[in-house]
Amino acid sequence: MTGTHAEAAYIRSLAAFRTPTLNLLHGRHAPFVIAALSMLFTADRPAVPVADAHAEVAEALDELRASGYDDEDRRIPSGTGREVCRNWAKQGWLVQQIDDDVEVYRLSAHAVEALEITGRTGGGRTRVSTSRMRTLLDAVERLSDSAEADPIKRITRLTAERDALDAEILRVQAGQDAPIDDEELYEEAENVLHLARELPADFTRVAESLKQMQRDVVAHLRRDDRPTGEVLREYLQRARDVMQSTPEGRAFAGALRLIGDPDRIDALTEQLHTLLAQPFSRYLDVTQRSEFDAIGRRVELGVEEVLAAQRRASHVITGQVKTHDPLRDRQIDELLRDVISGLHDWARTAPATAPIDPVRSLPLIDLGRLRQTVGDVRPPGAPAPLSDADDVEYLETDSRSWGGPRYAELESYVAGLGEQFDLGEAFADAPDDTRRPVDLVGLLEIAHRNGMTEGSGISDVETLRPDGTTRRFAFVSVTARTTKEHDDA
Repeated sequence: MTGTHAEAAYIRSLAAFRTPTLNLLHGRHAPFVIAALSMLFTADRPAVPVADAHAEVAEALDELRASGYDDEDRRIPSGTGREVCRNWAKQGWLVQQIDDDVEVYRLSAHAVEALEITGRTGGGRTRVSTSRMRTLLDAVERLSDSAEADPIKRITRLTAERDALDAEILRVQAGQDAPIDDEELYEEAENVLHLARELPADFTRVAESLKQMQRDVVAHLRRDDRPTGEVLREYLQRARDVMQSTPEGRAFAGALRLIGDPDRIDALTEQLHTLLAQPFSRYLDVTQRSEFDAIGRRVELGVEEVLAAQRRASHVITGQVKTHDPLRDRQIDELLRDVISGLHDWARTAPATAPIDPVRSLPLIDLGRLRQTVGDVRPPGAPAPLSDADDVEYLETDSRSWGGPRYAELESYVAGLGEQFDLGEAFADAPDDTRRPVDLVGLLEIAHRNGMTEGSGISDVETLRPDGTTRRFAFVSVTARTTKEHDDA
C-alpha cells in the first residue's frame, strides 16, 4: 500500500510540474520571465501589441546583459526579444489574439497564476490572522446555510444574526463600540490583497475555458455529418448559451450577478480610495498601496475580458454554423492531410540543403472553352462592317413604322412653317405618318433645340398610331422657331 500511495503521489506531482505554471516557475530563466511579464502587463495594461512587447523585452535583455547578469549560470535567455516572446507563447505563457485589427499578447491563466504565486511569496510573510480565519469561517457558514434544507434551523440562525446586529447597533448608538486597532485593520487589508491577487488568474481561466469550448465546438462541427438544419438548431443554441457551456463559465455567471453592475464597481473603487486615506494605510508599502488601489480596475478588466471572450466565441460558432458544409470540410481536411503526408515523405528523403520552390500560384485545370455569358463584354470576333443606310432595304415596312421619331421628315416639315410656329397646330397639320406619339416627342425635341417659348394656354393634340388607333395628349402651349438662333458674338 505504501508503494501504491507513493507512486500515486509521485504521478500527481509529475503531472503538476508538467503544467505551464510550474514549468515557468521551475525553469532556468524563471526570474527573468517573471520580471519581464510583470513589467509588460499591469492592471491598466492587460494587452500589449506584439511589436511593443518584442521591443520592450529586447530592451530589458540588453540592459541585463550589459550589467553582467548574462554570465550568472545563463539565467538570461539568449536570442532577440521577438524570439523570446515567441518561445513564451509556445510554452503557453502568452496568448496571441487580434484586438481592433492589432495583434496583441495577453497573459495566459498559467502565467497569471505564476505571477500571483511569486507576488504572494515575495510580498512578505503570510500570517494566520483574525481576518483570514474569519474569511474561512464565514465561507463555511455560508456554505452550511446554503446546504441547510431545514427551514426551522435557518430561521433560528437568521434570528441569532439579527439579534447580534441589533446589539451592535445599540452599542454604536451608546458610544460603547471600541475602535479597531490599526494593526488589525492592516491585517484585514493584507487579507483583501491576498484575495485580490487570485482574481486575474480566475478571470483569465474563465476566458480560456470559453476559447477552448469554442475550439472544441468548431472541431466537432467539422466532423458533424448530420443535416444542416439540425446542426444549425443545436449549435446556434450553444452559441447563445456559451457562458453555460463550461463549469468556469457557469461559476462566473453567478459571480457576475454580484459584480456586473457598474454602480457596484464604482462603489468598490470609492471604498478603496477612502480606505487608503485612513490612518492604518501607513502600514502599507508602495507596492501594496498600488495593488490596493487597482483592485476595482482589476475586477472591471477581468469582467471585460470574460465578456469579450464570450462575444468572440458566440461570433465564431455562429459564423461556422452559417457556413457549415460537411462535404466541403471533408474535402479540405483530406487535401490538408495529403499535403502534410507528402511533406513528411519528401522530408525523409530530401537532403537538409535541398531547396524548396515556393508555390507562387495554384495550378489551373484545362476545361476547354467555357460558355460565355452576357457579362463578357469582349466579342468573340470582329463584327462585319456596317452597310450604308442608302443600301438598306426594309422588307417589313410595318416594323419601321413602329420605331422612333422620324427626325428627317420632321425637320423637313418644320423648315417650311415660317420663322415661328405653334407646335400644337403644326403637329395637327402634319402628315398622318408623322403624327405618331413618338413623333410628337421628336417635334418637341426639335423645338427645344432651336429655341421655344412656353405660353399660358394648353395645347390638345390627337396622335395616330400605325395600327390606326389614336391617343390624345395635352401640354402647355409652345411657340417654336424654325431654325436655331445663333449669337453674333
